[in-house]
Amino acid sequence: MTPIRTRNVRAIAVAIVAGSLALTGCSDSKKDNSKDTSKSKGDAAAQSKPVAYGDVQASTGPAQEVAGAKPGGTINVYMQSDLSHMDPGQIYVSDAGQFANLLHRGLTNYQEDDKGNLTVVGDIATDSGKSSDGGKTWTYTLKDGVKDDQGNVITSADVRHTVERLYSKVIFDGPTYLQNWLSGPDYRKALPDGPYKGKHLPDTVLETPDAKTVVFHFAKPQPDLPQALAMAGYGIVPAKRDTKEGYDKAPASLGPYKISDYKSGKSLTLVKNDQWDPKTDSVRHQYVNGYNFTTTIDQASQTKRLIADQGDAKNAIQFTDSVDPAQLSTVIGDAAAKKRTIQGYQPYVWQMSFNLDRMKDKKIRDAITYAIPSQSMVQADGGRYGGEVAGGLMAPTLPGFDPTYDPFGKLKKPNGDPAKAKELLKEAGVKEGTKLTYAYSNSPRGQAQMVIIKDALKKIGFDVQAKEIDRASFYEQIGKVKNPYDLYMTGWGQDWSSPSTVITPVYDGTQVADGASNYSHIKDTEVDALIQKALTQQPTEAAKTWEEAHHLIIEKVNPAAPVYYSKQIQLYGSNIGGARYSTESSYIDINDLFLKQP
Repeated sequence: MTPIRTRNVRAIAVAIVAGSLALTGCSDSKKDNSKDTSKSKGDAAAQSKPVAYGDVQASTGPAQEVAGAKPGGTINVYMQSDLSHMDPGQIYVSDAGQFANLLHRGLTNYQEDDKGNLTVVGDIATDSGKSSDGGKTWTYTLKDGVKDDQGNVITSADVRHTVERLYSKVIFDGPTYLQNWLSGPDYRKALPDGPYKGKHLPDTVLETPDAKTVVFHFAKPQPDLPQALAMAGYGIVPAKRDTKEGYDKAPASLGPYKISDYKSGKSLTLVKNDQWDPKTDSVRHQYVNGYNFTTTIDQASQTKRLIADQGDAKNAIQFTDSVDPAQLSTVIGDAAAKKRTIQGYQPYVWQMSFNLDRMKDKKIRDAITYAIPSQSMVQADGGRYGGEVAGGLMAPTLPGFDPTYDPFGKLKKPNGDPAKAKELLKEAGVKEGTKLTYAYSNSPRGQAQMVIIKDALKKIGFDVQAKEIDRASFYEQIGKVKNPYDLYMTGWGQDWSSPSTVITPVYDGTQVADGASNYSHIKDTEVDALIQKALTQQPTEAAKTWEEAHHLIIEKVNPAAPVYYSKQIQLYGSNIGGARYSTESSYIDINDLFLKQP
């Protein structure tokens, strides 16, 4: 999934939900008398069910109607900062992933039933894909009637263009699975200018024999391709509409809505795309007339407005932000407000990433890991409704999750072990007052985390220099290999239900590059060998290898300290219909919303 602003869950990465900086009263829910309805690891396990691959029938629109849905009206969207990206190729963070379902379409997508079961279906393709040659070759046929918002028919040439532009330097912040599978870790060398100077990938890699057919040729079997292609980062960019860097501010639309007005850092208005044909789409609806995004409303104000449920707030939703931790006890204790929440166990693991180019001594990294008060971090993010202390770097939403794995004793000492930390620092010869540069997002969550981390590391002798980064560009900045920071808090969730989508993008030594997700710059030959071994194994055997790699990463290298597993609780207005938690996005399901009274 992806980062948190976090990267999306099955089309994740890293997307940040955020909370009030006020740490007092940060919802230690034990202080209220309401029933505990927070999600458990059991709920997380239920979210890790296998994903089905859909045929032509499952992929044929229109999408199944939502009970009670009515057409008309406009939904108000509360956000506290601008979208990280609007260009599909750059989308690997959850706020943009949510947005993508309204505007963009890919070859495949996730269809989700009312129980959270997921099926990969054809989106602009007729099905989830046909594999041959032992899974090395995948063929997609395009549906009839798919157009962009200007009426241009989408053809295989647009799919080719979409893939090839990912090889250019125009794209620096999206997923790289497909590119790596097609051309290896140095994929940019295969087509350094993308399609922009008239060159293309050879037909032995990407074939478009006619206007309706796309064929991918891989060196190795890629059974997860339908899930990878469902990521927002592989949304179609029509060749005629591509404006390179400018596309990020004014993208074309293939989905049910299109941009009518965009004021950077302030607002975004979506209206119906009259070129979208519901008969071609088995996932999305077009119930409301549009969406009004306001990107200047902080989390505390969002929560306050939605609790009050007056005026425009009745038609409003939180997009990827969650209930303000300082007001959570109010929401949980108010039956009417609590009824207007969606909850779920997210696939994200919050971790303290160490820049290994700067923090070379493992004893120091281990000391900081022991010192981090994970429970305080959980409390600052909503208590038991916001998360649970993490023992490892693999979330409870992943198949094969081991709840007993806890090499740093976090479950026994959830508020950290400063004594152990000081002992390790003494062994490492670290002097009192040693400076560390900690980068943090200027979101409320990032600010709250900074206060806790700075205090915890001061207690063991460090002088922490906190460096604020704008929330919208946080992952872009720490994603630079030559970034000037020692450590930074990141959130990562699986891109689909496999450990490969956590370990490979975040801990594979071949993935150290600007814009890549190996934020710690780990390069370990044993880890890399296990990754390559697991990628060639059948699922049962691979699970054992991924577990071995996970343990090796934490115990031998420790590039990132596990802090806590993330949960979600969001509020919406009383006139919003169709609201439910989406297993796929880990937020409110954006595809099924309508207004009860338009």
